Amino acid sequence: MKTLKIALIALILSVAVGSQAQKITIKTGIEVLKEQNFKCLEGKRVGLITNPTGVDNHLRSTIDILNEAPNVTLVALYGPEHGVRGDVHAGDKVENTTDPSTGVPVFSLYGKTRKPTPEMLEGVDVLVYDIQDIGCRSFTYISTMGLAMEAAAENDIELVVLDRPNPVGGLKIEGNLVEDGFVSFVSQFKIPYLYGLTCGELALLLNGENMLGNPCKLHVVKMKGWKRKMDYTQTGLQWVPSSPHIPHPHSAIFYPVSGILGELGYMSIGVGYTIPFQMFAATWLNAEALADHLNALNLPGVIFRPIHLKPFYSVGQGEHMQGVQVHISDFRKAALSDIQFIVMQEAAALHPEKAVFDRANEGRYRMFDQVAGSDQIRLRFAENNRWEDIRDYWYKDADDFRQLSKRYYLYK
Repeated sequence: MKTLKIALIALILSVAVGSQAQKITIKTGIEVLKEQNFKCLEGKRVGLITNPTGVDNHLRSTIDILNEAPNVTLVALYGPEHGVRGDVHAGDKVENTTDPSTGVPVFSLYGKTRKPTPEMLEGVDVLVYDIQDIGCRSFTYISTMGLAMEAAAENDIELVVLDRPNPVGGLKIEGNLVEDGFVSFVSQFKIPYLYGLTCGELALLLNGENMLGNPCKLHVVKMKGWKRKMDYTQTGLQWVPSSPHIPHPHSAIFYPVSGILGELGYMSIGVGYTIPFQMFAATWLNAEALADHLNALNLPGVIFRPIHLKPFYSVGQGEHMQGVQVHISDFRKAALSDIQFIVMQEAAALHPEKAVFDRANEGRYRMFDQVAGSDQIRLRFAENNRWEDIRDYWYKDADDFRQLSKRYYLYK
C-alpha cells in the first residue's frame, strides 16, 4: 500500500511538472533564431553580448547554442555587469578573459570600458545582444545595449537583438524623461523610468529617434506569442536571476517600487534581506503606524503590511528595523514608482525630524538625481515632503512618450 502511495505521488508530480513545461506560451528571440536555422547569422563571425539570462526555453545558454551552430562562427563574447556567466558580484569590475567552456575570448563592458572598442570588434561581422531586461531605465543592461549600438554604427557592423519579454509588461509608463546633465550609465537615454517596451522595441526606438547619433544596421528577432498585457509569469518561461537582487520575476516588478529611494541608503529596501525591493524599514520607524498611514491612502492595487526584521547585510545589517512590506494586490492598477515617494511622504509626516532630505547622505544626492533623471524630483519634494508636489513633474512626459513609442511596437 505504501509503495502504491509513493508511485501515485510520483505520477502526480511528474504530471504536474509536465503540465508546467507545456504552459510555455511564447518563443523568445533565441528560440525563433534556432527555428530559422540561424539564417541572419549564416556565414558570419559573431560577437555575442550576453549573461546567464541569455538562454533558450530549455535554459541552454545562447553562448553554447551559437558556439555549436554549424553555420555560425562565434568569435567573441562581451560581458555586461556581472559577466557573461554571472560570476562577478554587482558593481565589481568585469575582467577580459577567456570563456572556459568554449575557449572564446571574453571582453568586459563593465568597468573602464563600457562601449566595445574597435580592437574588441576586430574580426566581428555582427554583434548579437541577448540579455533579459527588467523594463526599468536604471538597470544597466539596456545602457550596454545602446552603447553597443553606437559602436556597431561607428564600425559598420550589424547588430541583432534577440528579443525577450519585458517582465513588467508593455503597458506601464512611469517617470519623466532624463534631462540634460543627468544622462549616465543608470539613465543612458531620454526615456521614462518605466518605458513599456521590450529590448528589441527599445532598440528600434533608439535607432529611429536618433538617440544614439548615427543609427546602426539593426535587426530584431521577434518573439512569438508575447502580448503587451503579459507579466513574466504568464509567459511560462523559467526566470534566471538578472542580478543577485532580482532573484524572481516579481523582483523585476518591485525594483521600481523602491529603487530610487534605495540610492540614498536612508532606509532598508530589502537588499540584504530576503525580499529585495519589496519593503521599507528603518530603526526609527514604527511599523504599525506607518502601515496604517499608508493603507489609509487607499492606493490602487497596493497593500502595506507591518514588518520587523534584522537585515543580513547592507543597510541596517544586524539591527532591529521595522517598517512595511509592499504587497501588490492588483498589478494593473498599481503605480509602481509612486510608492517610494509616498512612503517618503508618510515617514516624514510621522517623523518630521527624519525627513529624507534632511537626514540622507548628501553624497548620494547625485546618484539619486541621475536615477530619477532630474534634480527637480529631489528639490521639489524637499520643500514640503509631499508626493503631490512632484506628481505632475514625474508624469509630465508619460503620455507623449506612450504615443511616440507606439510607432515601434512589435507586439499587440
